Amino acid sequence: QVPLVESGGGLVQPGGSLRLSCAASGIIFSIYDMNWYRQTPGKQRELVATITRGGATTYTDSVKGRFTISRDNAKNTAYLQMNNLKLEDTAIYYCNANFVQNSHWGQGTQVTVSS
Repeated sequence: QVPLVESGGGLVQPGGSLRLSCAASGIIFSIYDMNWYRQTPGKQRELVATITRGGATTYTDSVKGRFTISRDNAKNTAYLQMNNLKLEDTAIYYCNANFVQNSHWGQGTQVTVSS
């Protein structure tokens, strides 16, 4: 059973919005810090946003003011609201759950920003 499953990716025009979801199963979701990463071909995976189990959030500079990470512990789901998308946001987005030495990854969802 895959602990994390992402959804919500797709094709959007510049300036558009998408909301990614990361549904967790088989783990105690509320104790995990949740992260969204992204990766483009030939580049290292980049940490985009983090929400701790306490609800604190951090963002990489390039998405500050445009992306919002959130979580709903009752639904075992983390979200990434992406607004004012830019061409350079095109990537595969991965959900990651971290607790001490336990780390789980989703399979990724493609986000393509194109006119």
